[in-house]
This record gives sequence, C-alpha cells and structure tokens, in this order.
Amino acid sequence: MLTGLTLTEARAGLAARKFSARELAAAHLSAINSLNPKLNAYITVIPEKDVLAAADSSDAHYAAGTARPMEGLPIGIKDLFCTRGVKTTAASKMLADFIPPYESTVTAQLLASGSVFLGKTNLDEFAMGSANINSAAGPVVSPWQRKGDEKAALVPGGSSGGSAAAVAAGLALAATGTDTGGSIRQPAAYCGIVGLKPTYGRCSRWGTIAFASSLDQAGPMTRTVADAALMLEAMAGFDEKDSTSANKPVPAFSKAVGKSVKGLRVGIPAEYRAPGLAPEISAIWEQGIAWLREAGCEIVDVSLPHTRYGLATYYIIAPAECSSNLARYDGVRFGSRAEAPSLDELYERTRAEGFGEEVRNRILMGTYVLSAGYYDAYYLKAQKVRNLIRRDFTEAFEKVDVLLAPTAPSAAFAQGENSSDPVQMYLNDIFTVPASMAGVPALSVPAGLDSQGLPLGLQIIGRHFDEETVLSAGSVIEAAAGFTHKPALFAEAGL
Repeated sequence: MLTGLTLTEARAGLAARKFSARELAAAHLSAINSLNPKLNAYITVIPEKDVLAAADSSDAHYAAGTARPMEGLPIGIKDLFCTRGVKTTAASKMLADFIPPYESTVTAQLLASGSVFLGKTNLDEFAMGSANINSAAGPVVSPWQRKGDEKAALVPGGSSGGSAAAVAAGLALAATGTDTGGSIRQPAAYCGIVGLKPTYGRCSRWGTIAFASSLDQAGPMTRTVADAALMLEAMAGFDEKDSTSANKPVPAFSKAVGKSVKGLRVGIPAEYRAPGLAPEISAIWEQGIAWLREAGCEIVDVSLPHTRYGLATYYIIAPAECSSNLARYDGVRFGSRAEAPSLDELYERTRAEGFGEEVRNRILMGTYVLSAGYYDAYYLKAQKVRNLIRRDFTEAFEKVDVLLAPTAPSAAFAQGENSSDPVQMYLNDIFTVPASMAGVPALSVPAGLDSQGLPLGLQIIGRHFDEETVLSAGSVIEAAAGFTHKPALFAEAGL
C-alpha cells in the first residue's frame, strides 16, 4: 500500500526502483479522490497533470542519479503558505480567489528538495482555532472514530487539522503545518501522527500568511520522528527576506533520530499536572516517564511557575498581533471587496462578509487590548508575563535537557461538543501554548490509545535551537510506544 509508507520508506523504495514517483503520486491522488469528500482535508487539489509532471521529473532525477533529499515524495501544503500559481485562501472568504505570483520560502525549499505537492490542506480560518471547524471551506473530519460511536464526526484538531487528517488517512506522506499556540502539535496528537514545532526563527515566515507574527512558526507533520527530521532539514534555513529568521546552520537532524539518550535529564513540570487532568492522560504521561527512565534518562521534577498565566497571556498577545496583521484586508489593497457607497461602509461590509465569526472575535479582542485606554493594562502587562514564561523555561533548562508533558488535555472530541463554550475550546491548547510563548522547539509523538480507541500524544520540549535532542528523546518514546494504529477510514479505503 503506497499511501501507507513513511517518507523514509518511500524514498528508499524510489531509490531501489521498486515503484516510480508517478505511481506514488497517482496512488495519493486516488486516495484523495476517494476520501477527501468525506474528510474535507484539502481545499484545493493540484490538477493531476501537474502533479504527475512533477513526479515524472523526479523519476528522471532518480534515473540520472541526481535525486534530492525529498525527491518524488508527495506531500500536502497547509493553505496558509503562498504557492505560485496555486490558489491560497487561508480558509477565508477574504482570500477566496487569491492566486499568489510568488512562492513562500518554506515551500520553495521543499520544491527545491524534490517534493511533489498534492494540494493545499484545510485549516481554521487564518489559523485561528483548535478544532478545524472555523473554515470557510467547511470543517475537516478526523479519519478516526470512537469505538461504539462511529457516526460521531470527530475534530482533527487545529488549526493544521487538514494536514493532520491528510497524513493520518493516507492522503499525503507528510504535510506542512504552522504552530502559533499548538496548531501543529495538538492536531498531530488528535490524529495519531508526529508534529514538530521548531524553534521560533528556524523556518522562514516569508510568504506564510500571518496570524501572530511573534509566534507563528512552520513545521513538519509526518508519520514518524525520522520523517519529521528529514522534512525539517528541507524546510529550515536562514532567509534574509524574513527579519525574524535565525542565521544559524541547519544541522543534520536525521542523525539525531535513534541516538542514545542515556544520561539525558528529563524535566517533569509540576504545573502541567493540572487539577482535573483526565486519568488516561496522566497514565500515558507516567508511561512516557517510565519509557525514558528505562532508556537511561534521569527524571527530574521542575517548576514553570508562570505556566498558569500562559493561556491568558497568549489570548492577549495573539489577538493583538492578529488585529494588526489583518488590518491590511480592508477592501482597498488586499483581499475581497464588498461594494459600498462610502469608505467606512466599504471597510465594514468587506470585513463582515470576508471574515468568519472567530476571526472577527479575535480582531475585536486584539483591537481592544491595543486601544489607548487598555494598552498598558493588558498588552504591555502580557508582554511582561511572556518574558517571565520565557525565563521559566530558560531556568528549567539549566537543570534539564528536555521536558516531557502531555500534548493535549484530552483525545479528540466530536464536532459541536465544545463549540458553545469558547473558553473550553481555548483550553485545548493549555499544554502547548507555553512552549510557543517561549519560542522553544516541541515535538508531539503518538504514545497510545484511550479507552475509546482514540490517539493520545506526548510532548517533548527542548532548548532554543536544540531540535536534535528533542528528536532523540522523541524517537525513544516512539520506539517504546510502538504506535502502529491506523484510523478506520484508512483501512476501509484499501488504498
């Protein structure tokens, strides 16, 4: 089954000429044709002739002995990355007809490495959400199902839910995601795949439609830790077009996978043991601790005292930056335009018709905290607390090499279950937001199933620009967990 391969397996098979890049791409296009109507994981599928032409080019590279690191590997691209000549919507009516004349740096590097793009994956509008239900293209349905309740449509997590669902269901070998407060890691946990948020600045943001500029970071969503390392090598690198890009060399991340972690100090943050934490989440966390201890790691209790303020701080800073970034969509310069008799009405109609409810809510929230009477009380104070959160991580990493925590407070829930309570929806990011606020790398690895047969993930958090240690520890969790479960829809498709 070609759609069930990992990136590394597919690359080995292509190199050995066991199958062609054209066959690999065609199998994925067939899977998309079969399952995407059910899952809605892709907003735009690239025309078959273009996908197969790219695959044929990769076959020529293999024949000539000039294969590149991602040669012929079919992947999905989150519809937040600008792709030259391919519609890029950010899952919003505001950009429903936008066809970029340029390529984002991350996607340009993936193309240069030989990747074959299948299409643009669905997301929460402008990456604002934790369930992938806030999309102008409609919600994404997880390929996973609860035992005994197969009719309930589960969320895949968000905002990178389309990418997560596509990888889990066999509609792509891997996909790009973006993580602002957990939008790679949380959907990866919900869908039983690997999701890596690199250090802020490791991957260029140029050509990626902005939500919150001081938090947004691109990363890989894959089936294995080794695949995440391989894909990150292609995505990462300094970009002079991005003022927040870090001028640091890109390590051979793949060499860190499977490396011994004997003597590694693993911190267990006390504050992540939140009151009311589900017993199954606690149990999988304890199992992760045991796996790392058995691998020779030293387990150390640590404290991140300002974690309790992480979520509140995030929901001041992120909407404030969203308010600023999305101000450009005014019906004059960027985005769709609603006709109106006056300039004020043009602004009002354009934004009311172009933005969905969640985006409007966050713009209003952000505008409020940036307003003259509240800037000091909210935004400025939130920035000070963010510095304290970052300092907590810095001090913890003086004692330990990585941190281990759950990725999400629960398994995936059904569409509509938490929709009426926005605070409950925001709490889905309680374990992922602090690492985003600090800008440190974090990796979610599938570690087991809950009693309803749904995936649960564990999160490894590391020092700034130390993705290698994060990947090493993650590969230990991966090997010990032996997670080989597939969602029901993947098996039913027989692709």
